[in-house]
Formats: sequence, C-alpha cells, structure tokens
Amino acid sequence: MNQNSVPLTIQTPPAPDAELFSDAAAAVDRLEELYRSATRYLTERFSEAATGAVPHARHRAFYPEIRVRTTSFAAMDSRLSFGHVSKPGSYSTTITRPDLFRNYLIQQITQIIRNHGVSVSIGPSEVPMPVHFAVANDESITIPQEGAMDYPLRDYFDVPDLATTHDNIVNGSGYLNEDGSGPLAPFTAQRVDYSLARLSHYTATDATHFQNHVLFTNYQFYVSEFEAYARAQLDDPNSGYTSFVSTGNVEIFDGQTPIAPTTKMPQMPTYHLKRADGSGVTLVNIGVGPSNAKTATDHIAVLRPHAWIMVGHCAGLRNSQRLGDFVLAHAYLREDHVLDADLPVWVPIPALAEIQTSLEGAVADITQLEGYELKRIMRTGTVATIDNRNWELRDQSGPVQRLSQSRAVALDMESATIAANGFRFRVPYGTLLCVSDKPLHGELKLPGMASDFYTSQVARHLLIGIRAMERLREMPIERIHSRKLRSFEETAFL
Repeated sequence: MNQNSVPLTIQTPPAPDAELFSDAAAAVDRLEELYRSATRYLTERFSEAATGAVPHARHRAFYPEIRVRTTSFAAMDSRLSFGHVSKPGSYSTTITRPDLFRNYLIQQITQIIRNHGVSVSIGPSEVPMPVHFAVANDESITIPQEGAMDYPLRDYFDVPDLATTHDNIVNGSGYLNEDGSGPLAPFTAQRVDYSLARLSHYTATDATHFQNHVLFTNYQFYVSEFEAYARAQLDDPNSGYTSFVSTGNVEIFDGQTPIAPTTKMPQMPTYHLKRADGSGVTLVNIGVGPSNAKTATDHIAVLRPHAWIMVGHCAGLRNSQRLGDFVLAHAYLREDHVLDADLPVWVPIPALAEIQTSLEGAVADITQLEGYELKRIMRTGTVATIDNRNWELRDQSGPVQRLSQSRAVALDMESATIAANGFRFRVPYGTLLCVSDKPLHGELKLPGMASDFYTSQVARHLLIGIRAMERLREMPIERIHSRKLRSFEETAFL
C-alpha cells in the first residue's frame, strides 16, 4: 500500500447484537464484555502497528451503549430526583469503563427498570472509540505525538475529537444524540474518557481511587493533617477505612507504613482515604485560583461524587472576625469569571440544606460548641470569589462597595467556582472557610501573624470537613441528591 493512500476497508471486532435486559447487573456484565472486546481489539491492532508496519486497513471499535424507550406519560415514583425521564421517547448514552462505574450503573439502570417497567437495550453504539482512550489502561503502551510515526495515525485509527467532547448536556443546550434519541446520562463516553485522562495527569492518582466524598483545599497544611488522620483511622479496626492512597498511587493499608516523598508533585496533589464501598474521603489540593478550581471539578464531576466541599483559607471582611474564625457560605458573589460562558452570573447558586446542616453539625461535633456559642467562632454569610489575588492593590472604593452591598463576610478565589460547578454538574456542594487574614483591617497574610487560636482552628478545620462528609454518608442518597439541582428536563441518570 502506498504510504500516502488511505485504507479503503474498515475492520472491526465481532460484537453481539443489542439485547434487552431486565436485570441491571446482567446489563452491566454485557457492557463490560463489549468494552473489553473493543479495547482489546484496538490495543492489539495498535501494538502491531507500533512495530512500524503500516496497517492494511482502518481499525475501528465502538463504545457500548445503553438504550431505553418509554411510551407512556403514566406517573411513576418520583421521590428520587433521578431514575426516570420526563416524557415518552427514546434515550441512549455511550458508556466507558463500566468496570469503574459498575455500582453506579447498576443503581441507575435499576431505577429505570423499576420506575418505567421497561427493559434496557445493551449493545455496541455507532460511536467510534479513540485509540488513545482504548489503550489508556495499559501502561506499557504510549500513543506517540502526531508525526512521530511513519504514517498518519488518524488514517488508521480513530483519535479524540473535541468537537464531540462537550458539556452540552449538563449546560442544558438541548443536546440530542445523532440518531435523535435524548441523552440518558449527563456525560457521553468520550467526555468521561477525556476527564479520566486529565484526572490522572493533574492529580497523579488513578480514577479508581477516588471516593464519593471530595474535599478541596487551597492550603498544603491540610495534606499533612489528612495523612495523619488517615494513619490513625487505618490503625483503628472499627473505623471502616481500608487504605490510604498518596500521590503516585502509593497505597498503604496500615498507619505505620512509610510513604517516600514524591520527587515530582502534580499540579493538584490528591489523596484518598478509602472505604470498600467507595464512601471514603478524597482530598484535592487545588492550589490558588478559580482556573484550578474549575479544572478539578470539570473532571471529577464525571465520577458522579455524592458531595464536594471546599475547606480552604479566606480573607475575613468584617472587623468582628478573628483570624481562625470559620465562615459557612450560604451565598456566593461570583467574580471569578471562569464559568461565565457555561453558567451565567444571573443564575442563583443556592445553599443546600443537607450540606449546610452537615457542616454546622460537624463544627459543633469537633469544637464541642452549640447553638449561640457557635457564633463566637463561625459566621454564616456570603462568600465573594474573585480572580485577582492582589485585589487589595487596586483602587478599593469599587470592590469594597460591591462587597458591602453583597453582604459578603469572606473573600477567596475558589469557593464560588466549586459551588457553581457543583450546581452545573448536579453535584451537592458546600463551603467552610477559615479566616487567614483581614486585609481591610490591616491584618495581612504575613509570617508571624498567626495566633494560637488561629493555629488550633486550622488543625480542626480539616477534621470538621471529614466529619461533615461522614454525616453526609449516613444520609439516604435521595436526601443528598435532591431535586434542587435538577432542571425542567433532566437525564434519567444522576
């Protein structure tokens, strides 16, 4: 074959025809079978091509899909905010990594079957799987950059296409699949694969380690506290925690095993205190800034966590606050701007009662303060999030007036971004901050300014975040994933 010619034939792996399933576990078994067959085929064909021989055909495999058709407007059990569609029709979604999402898929499919009294169809889709994503789980294979091989890779294999990797479903853009069916899930397989690859890059831990409860922080001190807490839990046989995963996928199963320092830290170091059912806690140090906050939440969202909470540092804006006081956000002033194109600033980002009560209860649990006494160390109010770390150096008349008009009590660079993306992705969200400086009152973030009170509060802050997650873990799933985050017409899958 001439090196400049394009192969005329397309070769695909054999796959069974679509089949109806009324048992969710069996349906996911078939999804796993189809996915393994597709990835194995592409991996083998690419391995052969990587030896230097130009392929004699174009090799293509397809994502598996779930398809369901409902025909009635009959009322169904809608106490859950998910598991049903709003009107009759055909709905479908492509699936990737069914092994990783097995429990989630069984839960979602079970609700569809139960609520609508229909079977689900499982079969290969018509959406090609990019070879980059097919070989992602084989560490021995690396896809070279375009031009590094003796022939154009995209002539012989499908490659990622950003034109079909988007957030149109969660953004409510009226997205329909190419065959006219409505979306069954909030993300397509390509979008999920894209984020799984990004997560590995940014966090240096595999997606399999992420837990259903995610804490975000902008302060490295919390990482040390998290590891210390994790070690104590692993040495407690009654804690329910099974292992601790550090950056680089280093996993320990007891509190005594040392972890070698990481020589090259990722952009967002991430740590996981795991439970067997995935209900543990993940901590992500996103660093400073709304761009990092958006990047982290854009990708973690595809894992469909039950909640994420920001536990970081902030500037206190009220003279009555002290360094070390806590701020429980019940509203957000969004001046971060990174989500303006996806979620207009006129969209309200409401406080979620389940998260708020869990956070307030966790503060009471850890500090042993209740009721009116809690007001001595915690304020509830508006948190302003901006995109300029050195906002104090500008003319303060404009910013200060806006902050005062919004009734803001604290200012940071991440919280509103995390909350807004939680709202956009239907992931329950919350914020509990710790006051680290008061720039409007002459207390800047400088060395030596921390008081004993501040130091003790910081040490307790992470414990409060973990305790809040433990409270949420004890809640029924329908309470956490309420209808407050659902729009007029939602995907059936959470």
